[in-house]
Amino acid sequence: MDDSLLDGFDRSELVSLRRRLGNWYKKHGRVLPWRETHDPYQIWISEIMLQQTTVKAVVPYYQKFLRRFPTVSKLAAASEEEVLQYWEGLGYYSRGRNLRKAAIVIQEDHDGQFPMDLASLLSLPGIGRYTAGAIRSFAFDLPAPIVEANTLRLYCRLLNYAGDPRSREGEKLLWAFAELLQAKKNAGHLNQALMELGSQVCTPATPDCERCPLNVHCRAAAVDTQEFVPQKKTRPKVTQVVEATIAIRSGNRYLVRQRPTGERWAGMWDFIRFPIDSLTFKQKLSPKKLATLNSEVHEKISDQWKQNIDLPEVITEIRHSVTRYRIRLICLSAEAIGRVSKKNLADNFQWAELQELDELPMPVTGRQFANLLIEQH
Repeated sequence: MDDSLLDGFDRSELVSLRRRLGNWYKKHGRVLPWRETHDPYQIWISEIMLQQTTVKAVVPYYQKFLRRFPTVSKLAAASEEEVLQYWEGLGYYSRGRNLRKAAIVIQEDHDGQFPMDLASLLSLPGIGRYTAGAIRSFAFDLPAPIVEANTLRLYCRLLNYAGDPRSREGEKLLWAFAELLQAKKNAGHLNQALMELGSQVCTPATPDCERCPLNVHCRAAAVDTQEFVPQKKTRPKVTQVVEATIAIRSGNRYLVRQRPTGERWAGMWDFIRFPIDSLTFKQKLSPKKLATLNSEVHEKISDQWKQNIDLPEVITEIRHSVTRYRIRLICLSAEAIGRVSKKNLADNFQWAELQELDELPMPVTGRQFANLLIEQH
């Protein structure tokens, strides 16, 4: 780690930086639900939801989740399925599963009280270094360094660090700088202000340096390198895939499957879904291609799920992304042929009316498909 980059941030400069930052935050900090509380439980919920999700999108989910699970004990007592139902739409569902697991640990090992020390916080499922620091500083007003997307960018520019901030060396430097910035008092406000400044002013593209209260302390601004710092993250290559999902109906009921551990969206309920080999991402669904698709769907439904169906009907297509995959999802509907019985189903299958699906957690595309079927019913 290049410690020399921290040189110059002596006590007087750090005091000036904190003061400027605090004054700016008082005037310009956004009013958000989780900033109006010191309840570690509510702060924890917000921080987990904000991972990989925008502030605007999180607010309604946060409010709905807390109405149903207002305390650690309520969350710990809930089933995984119910927690996932209230997490539905936020994506990255392991976050929701880990929330429940951590709530159980807090309830059983900490008498239902959130721990204050970093080691205990870090031992909880789904809580990493940043989240632990956020809970400690926002809820208990105790010093704790934080590095996340917005502060990472801000720190790199303040230091004019042109290296890779995600490398081992870069991480050590930024966490050391975050530690240096901490004050003994008002730790929560300081960290909130750092995150807010990174989010609202020190933006990825065209940062508003003229409006930045830390402009006089910013080494990147001094040499006009703020557009190039931090080093851009290498984007993974996007893989295009084609999948089919099929709503098999028997009377007014549809066959749905709970995804097992190890699959994407584990614990969620969905219509049967599988990869398609007979159609590429960009090919049009011509009559000839449709016939080939129907043949492949028939074969896979029969071989993998031992169910006979009549001629499938294409209802719609959904394009969506999951991590590094761009997915073309063909949504089909078909009538089950022959007698169907619950006795013949595996434990993770069930027949349900469309309205009953409202009580089951589903991935976004499954819910979109179900809602479309309800509209057409």
